[in-house]
Amino acid sequence: MTKFSTALAALLVSTSMASAGTYTLQSTFGLTVPSIGPSPQHFAAMVSEMTGGDVQIEVHGAGDFVPGFEVFGAVSSGALDMGFDWSGYWAQQIPVANIVGSMPFGPDPDTTLGWMFYGGGMEIIQRAYDPFNVHFLPCHLVISEGGGWFNREINTPEDFNGLNMRIAGLGGLTLARMGANTQTVPAGEIYLSLETGRIDAAEFSAPSLDVGMGFQRVSRYYYFPGWHQPSSWDSIIVNKDVWDAMGEQTQQIMLDACRANITYNLADQINSQAAAIAEIRAAGTEIRRFPDAVLAALRENADAVLDEQAQNDPLFAEALQSLRTYMATVGEWSSLQALPRN
Repeated sequence: MTKFSTALAALLVSTSMASAGTYTLQSTFGLTVPSIGPSPQHFAAMVSEMTGGDVQIEVHGAGDFVPGFEVFGAVSSGALDMGFDWSGYWAQQIPVANIVGSMPFGPDPDTTLGWMFYGGGMEIIQRAYDPFNVHFLPCHLVISEGGGWFNREINTPEDFNGLNMRIAGLGGLTLARMGANTQTVPAGEIYLSLETGRIDAAEFSAPSLDVGMGFQRVSRYYYFPGWHQPSSWDSIIVNKDVWDAMGEQTQQIMLDACRANITYNLADQINSQAAAIAEIRAAGTEIRRFPDAVLAALRENADAVLDEQAQNDPLFAEALQSLRTYMATVGEWSSLQALPRN
């Protein structure tokens, strides 16, 4: 028997031992939102296929059972079996979720992927989720985002003062430190908020997601880089009692399905950016980079925010130190391999 056929046989044995069941999952996003909308559906389809149809996950969009921002509580209590989220939404209850959702000037997608699965990331995050009776599965890695949609120019750090901006997580805390009025607006309300002038600016995700939301029709400028979220995690969260009852084989299948989902979505996102940027330009939105002086001020304030958060929460401090160390050690590989630019 070849190595391939041996591995295939082992997989078939493991999937045949998966415990059967049907589970209900609600996303914090609408299922038609580009990329992140269908992501839990891809995950559910892979789990079904890998278990020969024995495990079914019924996927619902934001608001089908509870409002999007109440998904974590519903999973924690057992009202929902599972949820799909952006991790940073739960930062008020779990500060370390912020660093997974948005670490300003943090790791690129390759580095954060390595840290999560091989650098101790999953273990640190799970310890923070345990008191809430929730199991954490990293399941969708968002690539570097755009810096945001603006209807005011940003030429100096002072231009953030008084700016009304939709931005969440540690990036929001950074801009608040610089005088901006920050708020978390649900994804489905961002367009109208920009159109009516309720907010001056907004960040959401990468160009391929943003263009599907239509922000190019109501914004004058689209700034880069996405300093606030060089990479970020969306996850499958599972009620811990439900998770424990699944058995090891089903648990492993769900983790493997998430790994496959991450790969699928990374490739899809990278492939989609060029066409999205071209469409944004064609709509008349001006694409710009933040000036170097602005980025320097953002980094200085972001570092201060990160250190303040670390002082207030031991697990946040542990995750921050772990990520900074991982970025420094693994980052040498990228530096050694960097090719000169023309």
